[in-house]
Amino acid sequence: QVQLVESGGGSVQAGGSLRLSCAASEYTPSTYCMGWFRQPQGKEREGVATINLDGVPFLINGVKGRFTISQDNAKNTLYLQMNSLKPEDTAIYYCAAVASTVVAGEPGGCLPRAPFWNSGYWGQGTQVTVSS
Repeated sequence: QVQLVESGGGSVQAGGSLRLSCAASEYTPSTYCMGWFRQPQGKEREGVATINLDGVPFLINGVKGRFTISQDNAKNTLYLQMNSLKPEDTAIYYCAAVASTVVAGEPGGCLPRAPFWNSGYWGQGTQVTVSS
């Protein structure tokens, strides 16, 4: 079972930057699809970025050009670099992992809107607050 622990959240002013980290108890990039999600207060959870089994990233339109998802295999860690932050980025950010055996059954692959995330592993979340 994979355990995920997020860190790096905090409070920043608009235009600022934060880097979120997600430490995994086990990390084999070729066997897990990894992703970052966020949930603003009172709203539904939203997929932000994923990185597939081949290390190819995907980001939603609202964060392209501002956020970067990456991974450090040696450190068993997933990152989300967030630049040019906006107040609408305020949310609890979660990382998640789904095993390749689950991803294989999804035609769309490792993407934020794939239906398999609910059956994956999740961290406890880290709060990001962006003030105007």
